[in-house]
Amino acid sequence: MSDEISIETRSGAALTGKAPAMLTLSVVALMLYVIGFPIFLLAFFGALAFFVWKVFTSESRTETRRIFEFYLAANEILRDDDRRWFGFELREAAARGERIVREMPTAPPLVHFVLGALYQKTGDHGSAVKHLSLALEEKTGDESAIVFPSGELREYVRMLRRIERAPAEAPLTSAAVRSLERARKNRGSKMLETSRQTLATGTTRELDPAAADSTHQERQRPESMIDLSEEPSSANGKAAAGRSSSDRQTISEVLHEIYDGNVQ
Repeated sequence: MSDEISIETRSGAALTGKAPAMLTLSVVALMLYVIGFPIFLLAFFGALAFFVWKVFTSESRTETRRIFEFYLAANEILRDDDRRWFGFELREAAARGERIVREMPTAPPLVHFVLGALYQKTGDHGSAVKHLSLALEEKTGDESAIVFPSGELREYVRMLRRIERAPAEAPLTSAAVRSLERARKNRGSKMLETSRQTLATGTTRELDPAAADSTHQERQRPESMIDLSEEPSSANGKAAAGRSSSDRQTISEVLHEIYDGNVQ
C-alpha cells in the first residue's frame, strides 16, 4: 500500500534549481575571503547557512510530499469503482487531509475539495460543506486570487508544475491530480448542494422521541398480546349466560322424566 501511494522518485534534474543559490553563496564567500575575512569564520557561517537551508527546505518538501500522497490515497477511495472501503480507512484518509490543513494555513484549494469529498463519503456532511465551500465558493478557493504564497505553497506549486510538464516521471501522481481536478470541476457544485440538502432534511425529519417510541411499541406488539376477552361484549355475555341457565333442567325434573319413562 505504501508503494502505491508514494510519489515516484524524481530524477537528478532537480539539482538545476539549486544552482543559482549555490553560485550566489560561492561568490559571497569568495568576496569575503578576498577582503581578508577569516577562513574559519567563513567555514562556520557557511556550515550554519547550509544547515538552516537544509532544515527549512526538507520541511517544505516533506509537507509537499504529504500533500501528493494524500491525493493518491484519496483518489483511490473516491474513484467510482466496485471497491468497498472500511470506515477506518476513510477516517484515516480524512485525518491526513486535516493534518495538512492544520499545519499549512495556505493549503491548496484542491486539498479542501478532496477533504470535503472524503467527509461526504463518511457521512459527515457538516464537515463536507465546510471544506467544499472553501474550495468552491470562497475567495481562497480561487488559485488566481492567491498572490502572496507561503514557502510551502510555493514548493507545492513548483512540484505540481513539474509533474504537469513531465507526467511520465510521476504517472500515478499525475493521474490522481487530473482525476481530482476533473471531479472538482464537474461534480463539485453538485456534491456541495447534496451535503447541504442532507443537512437541511436531516433536521426536519426527526420525530418526537415519545411519539416514535409509542409508534415503535405499537408496531412491535405481537398478536398474542391482544386481549381476546374483550371480543364479546359484556351484554352479549350476560344474555348468553341467561339463556343457558334458563334452558338448563334441574336435577329433580330430570329424575321425574326418567322415573315417568320407566313407569310407562
